[in-house]
Amino acid sequence: MRRAWTRYLLDQGSDNSMHASGEHKRPAVKSSSSSLLSAAWRQIQKQGADADAGSNPEPHFDVFHLCQDYLASSEEALRSNSLSADKRNSLRAAQERVRSLQKHHLLTWARDSSRSLTYEAQQRARTSERIETANRALHCLESALQFYPQETELQESSLAIREFIASVKVAHWIELAERSAFKGHYRRAIDRYKDALFYIDRGEMKEEIKAASMDRISREIELLQTRLRSQKNGKSENGNTSKES
Repeated sequence: MRRAWTRYLLDQGSDNSMHASGEHKRPAVKSSSSSLLSAAWRQIQKQGADADAGSNPEPHFDVFHLCQDYLASSEEALRSNSLSADKRNSLRAAQERVRSLQKHHLLTWARDSSRSLTYEAQQRARTSERIETANRALHCLESALQFYPQETELQESSLAIREFIASVKVAHWIELAERSAFKGHYRRAIDRYKDALFYIDRGEMKEEIKAASMDRISREIELLQTRLRSQKNGKSENGNTSKES
């Protein structure tokens, strides 16, 4: 459910009129009356303080939803003609405070969730599980970037995870190539090194790391090609010797 909701956020972008589906059970502001908006504001403050005091990123996500609801309902109230000028000014000031909290809690959720998932990915043994978990971390950051695309921390964290995913794929194929080379399967090793080169070329990696990795693998391929030629020549010489004898 949590991943389905973040996918919804990602698809919808930063539309402040967005509401949760009925499947997502959380408190909602369904009235634009001043009393309910005031109660919603107090609820945001309380749950926000609790979220900041804890270490679990999920409560931050819940507070973000509350902020979304508050902003949608307060906009509805402002569109009506039932508020005095003073109340309109107070409501607009409250909206600014809520927008600030909304940003704080979404960024905190994205940062802490992505860090936790990235650490989990690093501990995974299987390549597919490492990549899948890292992609979940990346999705958290991309969801937040839909709302705050200029946030440098989100951009840098997203790039770091993409580099991690690329490095996992490259390391996987290099390991397979090394195993094949150790067993004397030089042609298979060359093919797997070429797969590694493919993921280096396609992956998001720092240019100096990409160049160094490609240079190293290219040398390994040249070495294996030399061994493969020697292997073929050896078989050819053995075949000629057998015919002569």
